[in-house]
Amino acid sequence: MILTKAQYDEIAQCLVSVPPTRQSLRKLKQRFPSQSQATLLSIFSQEYQKHIKRTHAKHHTSEAIESYYQRYLNGVGKNRAAPVLLELANEVDYAPSLMARIILERFLQEHEETPPSKSVINSMLRDPSQIPDGVLANQVYQCIVNDCCYGPLVDCIKHAIGYEHEVLLRDLLLEKNLSFLDEDQLRAKGYDKTPDFILQVPVAVEGHIIHWIESKASFGDECSHHAYLHDQFWSYWNRFGPGLVIYWYGFIQELDCNRERGILLKACFPTDIVTLCHSVA
Repeated sequence: MILTKAQYDEIAQCLVSVPPTRQSLRKLKQRFPSQSQATLLSIFSQEYQKHIKRTHAKHHTSEAIESYYQRYLNGVGKNRAAPVLLELANEVDYAPSLMARIILERFLQEHEETPPSKSVINSMLRDPSQIPDGVLANQVYQCIVNDCCYGPLVDCIKHAIGYEHEVLLRDLLLEKNLSFLDEDQLRAKGYDKTPDFILQVPVAVEGHIIHWIESKASFGDECSHHAYLHDQFWSYWNRFGPGLVIYWYGFIQELDCNRERGILLKACFPTDIVTLCHSVA
């Protein structure tokens, strides 16, 4: 799904005061019925992550952390079964999984002899049964399963979706009888930063020569695309030549402005691939 900047801004504007819940996503789909669920979810997640980054610091002052911790203690003191942490996160407009991390770290600082390591915290968030307090373990679990933008559960889903689309792209390349090297093969050859696939024989797409293809199971907005250009795409271009990026959930049309410089954007696998034999694959 390719959107104009104006269309994207209209969707993003609707998300300014919307809480990151599945109910909000359903309302967004009703508001923009012509857009796919996957595209809206990707935009929804990216816009919320931008919001969290902008407000992250205020939630991590010593005063804020102590205030949240005391409110948690007071809440579970009154009702251990109530979703205290989840409601607190929603009230202060912070991601539930990130609120769970704050409270867990504060709890462990109080009850452990040494400060908890990041790896220990991450392990407990992935498996709350490791948390040495049953009440807190339940509160953290509620936050993890009800967070649709952050946390270990969301990370696993994103990883699986990304891998699924890489497999899809591999199958399409094989279907077109195009020879390629994947990331694992390229790393075995000593390359440290590589696209998903290098074409062993370049092809042409819409009149542009393509040496490599990168799969992105997300929507290409300005923020993410410019970061990818800086961190990945231009590096690929410098090393391997011009290439193609597939944003499977769409992108902002105006971002496809580097075709003549060697980076082409598509929202699906191209159907008009031309090989060196000058025939459509």
